Amino acid sequence: MHDNGIEELITKLYDMVQDARSLPLGADKCIVEREKVLDMLDEISNRLPGELKQAKTIVDSRNELIAKAKREVEGIQRQAQSQAKQLVSQEAVYQEAQNQADEMIRNAQAKIKELRQVTNDYVDDSLKRTEEAIAEALGQIRETRGQFRKLVNPQERSKSPIIEDV
Repeated sequence: MHDNGIEELITKLYDMVQDARSLPLGADKCIVEREKVLDMLDEISNRLPGELKQAKTIVDSRNELIAKAKREVEGIQRQAQSQAKQLVSQEAVYQEAQNQADEMIRNAQAKIKELRQVTNDYVDDSLKRTEEAIAEALGQIRETRGQFRKLVNPQERSKSPIIEDV
């Protein structure tokens, strides 16, 4: 009987009780071979501690594996959370840099617009003053030319008070 497992021994014991003859006037009571039943119970009793030890070892191993898996999962979660925080932090830094760059571009465009306006006003004013200076110079040239014609034309000489006969 040593080759049989505990489950097989228990099954044989059930079969033995089920197949046993009933007592007269007692359908719930039966006759079994006492030595055979006691031997089977001894065998079960002897095997039980070894199988319980093996089952306990298996349960302990399973619990240890579960605990290890939980630790690994927690480590992975911590690492994922850390990476997520870094990414969020990097995203915040990137967003801040982007906002600053956008602000710098807006400021530069406003400055360019202002400089264009100042430059246009300066050029317009310079051209206006140049035009006025040229108009004044043209007036002086016309006056000088008129005086020159009077010198060149003898008929006009007598009228000119500036040039005298030499």
